[in-house]
Amino acid sequence: MAKDRRGRRAWFQFKQRWPAVWRLLRLSLITGLALAAGLMPLIGMSGMAAKAAADSFITLPPDFSLPPTPKASTVYASDGKTVVAKFGDQYRIEAESDEISQVMRDAIVAAEDVRFYEHNGVDSKGIARALIANFTSGEVTEGASTITMQYVRQVLAYSATTPEEVQAATATTPQRKLREMRYAIAVEQEMSKDEILTNYLNTVYFGHGAYGIGAAAQVYFDKPAAELELAEAALLAGLVQSPSEYDPISGDPDAAKDRRGYVLERMETAGYIDRATAREITDADIELDPGKTPGDGFGALGSDYGFFADYFEHWWSQQKAFGDTPQERLGLLNRGGFTIVSSLDVDLQQDAEDAIAANQSKDSPYALGSAAVEPGTGLVRVLAVNRNYNPDASENGAGNYPNTTNPLLTGGNDFAGYQAGSTFKMFTMLAALEEGMKLDTTIYSPHRYTTKYPGGGGTSSCGMYWCPANDNPSMTGSHTMWSAFGRSVNTYFVQLIERVGADKAVEMAERLGLTWRTDADQAQADKADTWGAFTLGVSSTTPLELASAYATLAADGVRAEPTPVERILDSQGATLTMAPRTEKVLDVEVARAAVDAARCPTGYGAASGGCGGGGTASYVSGMVGGPVAGKTGTTDSNSTAWFAGFTPNLAVASFMADPDNPSNFLGGGMTGMPTNVSARILAASWADDPDGEFTEPKDLVGQNPYGWGPPPGEDDGDPGDDPTDPETPGPGGPSIPGFPDPSDPTDPDPSNPGGPSIPEGPWRRR
Repeated sequence: MAKDRRGRRAWFQFKQRWPAVWRLLRLSLITGLALAAGLMPLIGMSGMAAKAAADSFITLPPDFSLPPTPKASTVYASDGKTVVAKFGDQYRIEAESDEISQVMRDAIVAAEDVRFYEHNGVDSKGIARALIANFTSGEVTEGASTITMQYVRQVLAYSATTPEEVQAATATTPQRKLREMRYAIAVEQEMSKDEILTNYLNTVYFGHGAYGIGAAAQVYFDKPAAELELAEAALLAGLVQSPSEYDPISGDPDAAKDRRGYVLERMETAGYIDRATAREITDADIELDPGKTPGDGFGALGSDYGFFADYFEHWWSQQKAFGDTPQERLGLLNRGGFTIVSSLDVDLQQDAEDAIAANQSKDSPYALGSAAVEPGTGLVRVLAVNRNYNPDASENGAGNYPNTTNPLLTGGNDFAGYQAGSTFKMFTMLAALEEGMKLDTTIYSPHRYTTKYPGGGGTSSCGMYWCPANDNPSMTGSHTMWSAFGRSVNTYFVQLIERVGADKAVEMAERLGLTWRTDADQAQADKADTWGAFTLGVSSTTPLELASAYATLAADGVRAEPTPVERILDSQGATLTMAPRTEKVLDVEVARAAVDAARCPTGYGAASGGCGGGGTASYVSGMVGGPVAGKTGTTDSNSTAWFAGFTPNLAVASFMADPDNPSNFLGGGMTGMPTNVSARILAASWADDPDGEFTEPKDLVGQNPYGWGPPPGEDDGDPGDDPTDPETPGPGGPSIPGFPDPSDPTDPDPSNPGGPSIPEGPWRRR
């Protein structure tokens, strides 16, 4: 009876275990059959046939490649030395064979493949041992993958380009195992054991974000792999089987200690260490010295130049040469091991940051920032703002300051920028010059002018029509492009845009690189012929966009697409060609004529005409100490202030506004801060490279460079031409007190060193 009971109990236990046993048996049988089938071409053959079959079996297929292990890319400043940022999604430190301690190599062999130096990539004894162990235990307790097979698996996973290929490379199937075996044999014929082991150690994941032994040594012990000692090596070797479970930092330290003991036991069995040493270290506590955490220092968040690094990353994601999608392009950046020399001039960047700090602190709700671009190349030399590039808002005030990751200087991520004010008068002037109007085009400009454009609001509305006014009634009078641009006469430019056509001014801005970042701006641009207010800068732009547009003028009408990169070297040191993307968008004479007028606001003075007195930023010339042109800009109620300007060698655009609350208007003295900052940046740049001069225009100057004479076109029917028109109050014509004889070109004007002009009169903007 007892014997029957024992038999029934055994049968019952067998039935309970049978499903698991059957699964293991089936997997073992299938693996064995698959292996036999894979080896079948070698059985029953002799001579050349067997040799050919063997060669076919152990030859790597054409689509199998051994790519370099993924490496982070490093971005340097233009000096080629200063690290701007590192980009990587896997923290790696590549280690050569002689940069890995011998005890680390011994530990990983003992833990993962004790017969590594004996087999040819596939360990038949290991396979048999694993099958017996797994069947006996009733569960999978031991694998049969050699280090070479594991390396093959890593290669296939890294080479995968689709989720299906990744699945095929890692799925637990007999087919995958057989493929690994075949490829492992082939790899062993192409690489030495030392090469395989070194590549494996540089590829395998050690947990806590560390890929490869170089990174693992830093993460867990803050030392290079060459200095790893026995206890440390045993711990790291034990992590490979289950990195998350055995992670001693964020996982289970007790499990990590037990696993280390297992590795030490294997090392003792293999003869690498003696029993006493194994016991001593097994009983000791784990001693860690955590170093660099993966991700620290990666990307813009780990950069001292966060806004530039963020712009670079966005730029890279848009370059089609680096992949079909933004995700593929960023993947290449994170794993391609590129060495990138950027356009960032760290000395000039520091000058910009110092100038900004002297005007506005980071704790101010008002953002004050600058972008600087090199004419002709588009190289972005400066991106500076009084903010920390940091997503941590816990220490912020009521707004996004001092910490933010908003692209305040470059736009994007639904950040549209800021209304540009009178800096947009440049596009109207360029459109007029391109249509053949000359710099001496003289228009009587009343204090307020009723346009043909519908709309307007508040004091800018006269019935159904838009009727803007000048900043100061003293500006009333006849003006040329020189004086109107120098003193920012609104009513001159609204008449000019009427004459040339608002659609042409808008198209000109687009040609110089401006984009419409809000639905409202795009809707206006779609019906540009009615967008008269465009000339006064009611559209939003960014400092980088505006600096790039103004740089086109300094480059004689050649627009260069902004770029943060000077050159790129791949992981093998080969240089990738990154030629500037340039396009001739303006006739040379149009560009030079516009530059001549743009000299008036800065006090540098026009070369071929009169500026009509001091400009809106007449002190800039003295600060820069060289040729300089530009334009100030403010919006209604001073919600934003701008300066965009350039020397022959650098263009800069600076702004000031409250990005969180546009209704938080700038107070007294603030509107001049962007000009102050821009002047200091241009001065620093010119001091470093005081070479070049603006070329005087020849074809678009006109016959009356000082703008005297009766208002033109009295009889052409255009409103505003006739000073007696009730819509154009104020003094008119040439008879404004204080005007000298325009035929006398010897009359000096200290604010106009580029040529004689009209001395200061009562119309000067205060």
